[in-house]
Amino acid sequence: MEYLLTSQQMKMLDNDTIDKIGVPSIVLMEKAALGVVSEIKRNCDKIEKVLVVCGSGNNGGDGVAIGRLFHLQGVHVRVVFIGDIQKTTTETKRQIEIAKKYGVKIYNTFDEVEYNVIVDSIFGIGLTRNIEGEYKKAIQLINNSNSFRVAVDIPSGISSDTGKVMGCAVKANLTVAIAYKKLGHVLYPGTEYCNKITVSDIGVYGAKSIGSNFSYNKDDLCKIPVRQRYSNKGTYGKVLIIAGSKNMAGAAYLAALSAYKTGCGLVRIFTQDENREIIQTLIPEAIVTTYEENHLNLKILQDVIDWADVIDIGPGLGMSNSASQILKTVLEIHQVPMIIDADGINLLAKYDYLSNCNTKDIIITPHMKEMSRICQCNMTEISDDIIGAATKVAEKYSLICVLKDARTIVADYRKRVYINQSGNSGMATAGAGDVLSGMIAGLLAQGMSLFEGAALGVYIHGISGDEAASQKGEFGMMARDITENIISAIPCHMSI
Repeated sequence: MEYLLTSQQMKMLDNDTIDKIGVPSIVLMEKAALGVVSEIKRNCDKIEKVLVVCGSGNNGGDGVAIGRLFHLQGVHVRVVFIGDIQKTTTETKRQIEIAKKYGVKIYNTFDEVEYNVIVDSIFGIGLTRNIEGEYKKAIQLINNSNSFRVAVDIPSGISSDTGKVMGCAVKANLTVAIAYKKLGHVLYPGTEYCNKITVSDIGVYGAKSIGSNFSYNKDDLCKIPVRQRYSNKGTYGKVLIIAGSKNMAGAAYLAALSAYKTGCGLVRIFTQDENREIIQTLIPEAIVTTYEENHLNLKILQDVIDWADVIDIGPGLGMSNSASQILKTVLEIHQVPMIIDADGINLLAKYDYLSNCNTKDIIITPHMKEMSRICQCNMTEISDDIIGAATKVAEKYSLICVLKDARTIVADYRKRVYINQSGNSGMATAGAGDVLSGMIAGLLAQGMSLFEGAALGVYIHGISGDEAASQKGEFGMMARDITENIISAIPCHMSI
């Protein structure tokens, strides 16, 4: 698990380390500088001439210390200070005094020398305004160079809370995050400006205790339910897939196949009559129950709902009157966890069903366009604060929101937030969302909690996509390629 902090959370942990633990701020700054120097050496082959560009905040103090350390190692260093040197923080002022005593000169202008490395230490994580004037010129100069560009903590110009570009930003080759990654390191477009990210441990801890946002890594695959040696198909749960309208059988197939591949014991598909033959051909392992578009039998619907341990509704369902009636009925009588995807979400937005039902066992999985219908706002507003958008919907309706994007967000009404870092552009393809809904259903059927099942499902979905991309390439990937790699993404662990 990897914790991802806001700027406020990072400042709070910094202050706790200084005030409660008693580590002087100058010591933390020195450790940060040592960490950055170490990462530069690890990632850059040629370090003969180094330019360090500093601002007046503590990030600038880190930069001055980095310049001093390289100077003492015999490297040609030029430290350029941007802004009013009289307005530096106490710690940065102290670093300047120390550097000067070691013979480091502080300049306020750039020279014509070609540098191997440029260290960006202009702004840190506290940036809240757009960059203008001499700061903008300095960033443009850094970006126009052919040097290896290193950002201290986060590239100057990137909001550490949203990943937004504040007018302009340094395009780093390497970003050395101090203590923890921040949200702006992983959210778009900020993550593209960071390029390679490493984390330097300076002795500031406590992210778990403050309930910070988080991502999973491969160590977290141990959360997948253990397989029992003495078991049967009922042990691993029954998933009901309510999906597929006329000419949309593929959505039901992909969701059902993914639920099976993720480990559930039995899948039933409730779909229109026209899909029976193709679904039974594609996935004979599934039970198929059908209905007529204009003659929906509510008794049969009740029976399949009662059969299920988990319900996944919406992929390819359509927007017909019967589809609406099915969703309304399921919302009214379901007693098990429920994932609402695709057309199910569009129906929710159209008829506002969420306002009048028990939602505590519901997961919705909208993409950005579907989310805009739920929120009744444009997609730009959502993308500007993707975490805030997912959290607001989760809190408003007391459910779990899986907001699908290049960085999928899983938020629940208890203010927990998971940010996914697996996956690739090849997954922007028809049917990938159907695969995800089936995977989440498969994990829930095996007893995972809604939030953890949603988060882990998103993570494994991305890993499966990464495996597919390594084999097929991102240009030619299809949703079925993701399903074919679910098995290789999930480690096999069985109780003894």
